Amino acid sequence: MEKLLEYFHKLLQAIDTSFLRYTYAEINWESRMIGLTGPRGVGKTTLILQYIKKNLNPAEALYVTAEDFYFADHKLIDLADVFVKQGGKHLFIDEIHKYKNWSKELKLIYDYYAELQVIFTGSSVLDINKGASDLSRRAVMHHMQGLSFREYLQLFHQISSDVYSLEDILAHQVKIPNLKHPLKFFAQYLRRGYYPFALEGDFDIRLQQIINQTLESDIPLFADMNVATGRKMKQLLAIIAKSVPFKPNFSNIATMLSASRNNIADYCLYIEEAGMIAQLRDDTGGIRGLGKVDKIYLDNTNLIYSLAESSPNIGNIRETFFLNQLRVKHEVIASTVGDFQIGDMVFEIGGKTKSQKQLQGVKNGYVVKDDIESGFLNTIPLWQLGMTY
Repeated sequence: MEKLLEYFHKLLQAIDTSFLRYTYAEINWESRMIGLTGPRGVGKTTLILQYIKKNLNPAEALYVTAEDFYFADHKLIDLADVFVKQGGKHLFIDEIHKYKNWSKELKLIYDYYAELQVIFTGSSVLDINKGASDLSRRAVMHHMQGLSFREYLQLFHQISSDVYSLEDILAHQVKIPNLKHPLKFFAQYLRRGYYPFALEGDFDIRLQQIINQTLESDIPLFADMNVATGRKMKQLLAIIAKSVPFKPNFSNIATMLSASRNNIADYCLYIEEAGMIAQLRDDTGGIRGLGKVDKIYLDNTNLIYSLAESSPNIGNIRETFFLNQLRVKHEVIASTVGDFQIGDMVFEIGGKTKSQKQLQGVKNGYVVKDDIESGFLNTIPLWQLGMTY
């Protein structure tokens, strides 16, 4: 356990607390058991270490990663027991989905050690959600996605801004005095601004590693798949990347991959949950997530630039950004008139020459335009939709 403590304090010493992700303020840190999920690379580890550094006595806290060799011959519950007996009050467990039977042991820890707070994270949203159902009466679950354009401006360029609601944006209330010309920063964000690790260099290599680890390790581990199935996942993502926004034809894809049609739908769900794609559904289901899949996008614009073999389609980039940013606070569905619908509002996405033609007769229709700095009437600048979280 001494090595675990040594590693923890070394990590804590290096943590910068000057910039906090949006999720930090949304978590009730007083809860006895907290779960934080999200794709690889969005900053979950940094977030929990920042909380420790800002709020806790390090002598009463311990951060471990479930990937540590310590757990090859030690159990989580045994670690918790020793830690509590030494005066420990806050146990943080990273990458918990890599630990076998993690949800069962967390339940036992929760029930046996009432004085111990447990906060856990996992990169594979799939396995976390699978186990979280067992912890539904104990753990409070939170999900975190990558940087918004607002967060990118603050982290990469030290340009601070308030969070603006969608209603504020549609009413042209966005005011950022230190941001006179946002479009050059917006173009940079679309290419490499979604993942915080872009600050550290080797962005393209690291993003490819995340894609590979997600498809070849995280998803197969969750779904008990073999290596060959993991390769089919990569092929499926490549097919989607070449043709997004992608109108899914699962029968055709199944033929291309020599897989069953039902498996393709499952693969898409796995890849979506793991943060690689986003499936835009229609309103036929009535309940979130149950509608028919209308289009499939890559999850964020950084993935488009990483996976597109030739020049990415600008229309696809714009639509991907809209869906990616607005889904955090809103249920975004396909529209029969425009590109997207949120509640009774319809949105058509385009460049600065986009006309109003498609929205004629639509009561709450908005044209969202790229390449403009400010909006008017029902015309909204695309970049401003990145200020909602």
